Amino acid sequence: MDLLPTLLMEVGSHQVEVTETLIGVGRFLVIFVAARIMAELMVRLQLPTILGELVAGVIIGASGLHLVVPPEAQAQLSGALLGLLSSLGGLTPESISSLYTETFSSLKVVAEIGLFSLLFLTGLESELDELVAVGIQAGTVAFTGVVLPFAAGTAGLYYLFHVPFIPAVFAGAAMTATSIGITASVFGELQWLKRKEGQIVIGAAVLDDILGIVILAVVVSLAGGGSFTLGPVIQLCVAAVIFVAVALVLSRFAAPAFDWVVDHLKAPGDVAVASFVVLTLCCFAAQAIGLEAALGAFAAGLILSASRHTHDIEAAVKPLVALFATVFFVLIGTGMDLSVLNPFDPANREGLVVALFLLVVAVAGKVAAGWTYTSKDPTNRLVVGLGMMPRGEVGLIFLGLGTQAGILTPALEAAILLMVIGTTFLAPVLLRLVIGGQKETAPQPS
Repeated sequence: MDLLPTLLMEVGSHQVEVTETLIGVGRFLVIFVAARIMAELMVRLQLPTILGELVAGVIIGASGLHLVVPPEAQAQLSGALLGLLSSLGGLTPESISSLYTETFSSLKVVAEIGLFSLLFLTGLESELDELVAVGIQAGTVAFTGVVLPFAAGTAGLYYLFHVPFIPAVFAGAAMTATSIGITASVFGELQWLKRKEGQIVIGAAVLDDILGIVILAVVVSLAGGGSFTLGPVIQLCVAAVIFVAVALVLSRFAAPAFDWVVDHLKAPGDVAVASFVVLTLCCFAAQAIGLEAALGAFAAGLILSASRHTHDIEAAVKPLVALFATVFFVLIGTGMDLSVLNPFDPANREGLVVALFLLVVAVAGKVAAGWTYTSKDPTNRLVVGLGMMPRGEVGLIFLGLGTQAGILTPALEAAILLMVIGTTFLAPVLLRLVIGGQKETAPQPS
């Protein structure tokens, strides 16, 4: 029920507008301050900043201070916050609570822009030429690193824990991704990025993202249909594969046309606007054929990855990602109900076992992938496997979309969250232990 017209009848429209502005600005203030504080802490601990943003969301959200609470979390806003807004806006706390719920959708729109921008940037940073150089080995590692955790995770949840099929498939899909950013950062810091192992992992991580996002698009689309039948699954899989294949082809042919257009634009913001035109067109195309717009955003980045203006596009998009993707990751945390992880509540113990199961499968599936490729030269297969482990921002994207689509129960949400956090924390630590003081060398021959 839309409560805003009722509010306008009860009080003056100016008071409602003032309070609405206070709510909107206040939410962004709380989100960005909390996210920045926790991100700075993570940097000093040599951990990914996205984990800080996620923790910030937990602190200010339904499991913490109740300063930013999604309506679906069914949690009450902080009494102190309601009192402050009531005194500033001149409305009753009940009216403010209703107005808060009515206006929350605008925050979700900002978060969605952040998600699309992040996926666009991920596709843009995919080094297709480097991927081709280690194509067979990276392809083998990527395929195994997707199939093993996906199959084991889905089957285990469905048969052992009796999780419904679609949520089980989604949780399995969430374990397929590998965070390119985290992996590249760790290998760069340890001076292994140019070694054969580093190149295989980066190439496999790119393929993992492609395969994982294709699976994600299919599963979310299936969840919207309400039932599982083989025909639509095959149709969606074929559509997703063709969509990505077309994007890869267009990266060779459409990128020069994009460059020609940008070269003839003179108004300020030419690169940013032209890039977002491609982004929105791809999102529209994906949605129009029944896939997720998220896949379109990633495909748009792949298309422009061969552009001469790639660095300019990155420079234009990264500030948007820094702002809007922060909102996306914080919002994931705000809706988390961590009370389902309380081990002292007997009702939660099965959920904790599920979380442990997902973490073990997530680690074992990726580590095993390190032993599936062939190489004429000696390589450290454990390093390859550990490099594939972190789910990072890609895993959180899966989690966020699953939450938005209403696929996951609170317990399964928390289990996937622990899997993402666990793999993201463990990977840098274990890589540092395994690699030790060995230094980077020139790229090794295939």
